[in-house]
Amino acid sequence: MIHEAAEPAVRVRHPYKTREGGATVTVFVPYNCRNHCPFCINKEEYSDMTGFSAEKICESIARMDAITPYCDFVFTGGEPFADLDSLQHMLDCIPRTHKVYINTTLPVSEFQTEDDIIAFTQRNKDKITCINVSRHMQHYVVESNDELLGRLAVPFRINCVLYKNYPPRDLIPYLERFHAIPGASIQFRFDYTETTPENLYDEKNDKILHDLKYIARYTGLDGCRMRCGFHFDYKGMELTYHKTLPYSTIVERDERDGVTYDILYDILIKQNGDIHSDWDGTMMDVDAYRRVVFEPYDLKWLYREERRRAPFLKSACAAI
Repeated sequence: MIHEAAEPAVRVRHPYKTREGGATVTVFVPYNCRNHCPFCINKEEYSDMTGFSAEKICESIARMDAITPYCDFVFTGGEPFADLDSLQHMLDCIPRTHKVYINTTLPVSEFQTEDDIIAFTQRNKDKITCINVSRHMQHYVVESNDELLGRLAVPFRINCVLYKNYPPRDLIPYLERFHAIPGASIQFRFDYTETTPENLYDEKNDKILHDLKYIARYTGLDGCRMRCGFHFDYKGMELTYHKTLPYSTIVERDERDGVTYDILYDILIKQNGDIHSDWDGTMMDVDAYRRVVFEPYDLKWLYREERRRAPFLKSACAAI
């Protein structure tokens, strides 16, 4: 097997391959957030919002649904909850055959209250699989009240990027903060701009992994070509340490048929409705994707604690 990172848009295209069900479709909403996270590579895309269109996004959602009617959708940004009416419109474009995840800070402002957000989740509890809420140990985002989390009508998970020189002494207070909220789980994330094929599965030199093993019970490791997750238990609360490569295409030759494929893990719908096959600006050949070859998803357990034997990726939010 030959694993290579995707090159810029000038590279030679290969036939597409993806997992059964289809690659995850990540939708960049056409409205900005009020935060300035230092690890965010999307912020500059929102400096000029000319051409941003929810209608164009919905058209692209329909195109992806027609090709892979069971793929997952992820709304990100920007800030999906910045405009609840527009988000509702885009959600309504997605048939019930898909799982839908939303990455958000759950913003409360002069334009929307906590009750507005709760009512939105109640109306869409049959559509939203999970809300991934950004709550970093270093305060990069404006945070709503933690009590709001316990009132959500859909499953939620806390997302926390452990960025550069984070303070390890703050890990336990951080965990205790969310341990008190029923239904909470936490996903710690490595800075994906620093992830490489060489350090994706590295355990010996991973400081974050060592810090987490010191304070929580290590229960297993799952992974695939593109990403991996180290699983922990902290007083009954599920923790995951997630690492992913900073691109979404693996170029690989299939020894069975001799064909070299672009294996897609993520597809992006940009704020203007354009469809990309990678994070580097590579436009997708949608017609070629209609002829995509499917393979079994290569995500699997690589290690699992014997005494736990929990269902694989049991939480609603675990796979994203």
